[in-house]
Amino acid sequence: MAAERDRERELRFYRRLPKAELHAHLNGCISTATMKKLMAQKPNLQIQNGMTVIDKGKKRTLDECFQMFQIIYQVTTRTEDILLITKDVIKEFADDGVKYLELRSTPREENATGMTKRMYVETVLEGIKQCQEEGLDIDVRLLIAINRRDGPAVAKQTVKLAEEFLLSSDGVVVGLDLSGDPTIPNQEEETRILLGLPPDRIGHGTFLNSTAAGSEEIVSLVRQNHIPIEFCMTSNIKSQTVPSCDKHHFGYWYSLGHPAVLCTDDKGVFATDLSQEYELVAKTFNLTPSQMWDLSYESINYIFASNAVKSKLREQWCKLKPALFDQPDCCPE
Repeated sequence: MAAERDRERELRFYRRLPKAELHAHLNGCISTATMKKLMAQKPNLQIQNGMTVIDKGKKRTLDECFQMFQIIYQVTTRTEDILLITKDVIKEFADDGVKYLELRSTPREENATGMTKRMYVETVLEGIKQCQEEGLDIDVRLLIAINRRDGPAVAKQTVKLAEEFLLSSDGVVVGLDLSGDPTIPNQEEETRILLGLPPDRIGHGTFLNSTAAGSEEIVSLVRQNHIPIEFCMTSNIKSQTVPSCDKHHFGYWYSLGHPAVLCTDDKGVFATDLSQEYELVAKTFNLTPSQMWDLSYESINYIFASNAVKSKLREQWCKLKPALFDQPDCCPE
């Protein structure tokens, strides 16, 4: 009972902590409540909730996780579905104390409904705009994603689409994401090519510091370029890319003082939220509330929006800090 009360108190702190979410796949973030709305409109599909969410204590293989997305895509085939999920996902992140959110999504076309990839992106942007007009206390941006499984021709089309929206979305589209199933042939070769760019951030980074030959060179490249890593602990545990919380690679990189961001990945599929991710990392690695504040505050450095947005967010964090720690304002410069 006492332990439960302690956990509730800790979780309350992390809910009130202002946070930036930088690794969130739109379709993977659909909550059970939103999924029920979608399924009610498409009863012929006979999809049960358990098919799209991995509950507490449960695990799936990485393959099974990617199969879950194929089920989710069956209920998000129309622009009205995309608008609904975009708005619901944003509202849920805002309710969790997330003040800045970078959603990412691969543009999809659906021949059966006439939805094109352009319409898909435009609808996500419309959802972001409507949430802004409703006065939600969250700044939302979009990364357009390339699914590595779709091949180079599709990737080039996506890059072209992303370029257009980077110029025309008034700063809402802020970047490009390479995602999808990482279990591809020549994985190490792909890693070296990408690190040669280098990327502005790395998602997951699960195998960067593995025992495989050549990993020291990869770690050295990441460290030399100070490339921030987006850590998604619950996702990695439930998809079994990491054996246990205490063996999670966050501990390795954090001990080096490397730029780190805590993220959810797919809050709907993995039945989590960003507050729970913060609580889990703090508990696993015995970090203090002050250290967790620093992680959150420093994550502002790694967002893809402008320096003006970064300054505004830092001011927002600083205004919220005294009430959170019950102390005078003492934000770092």
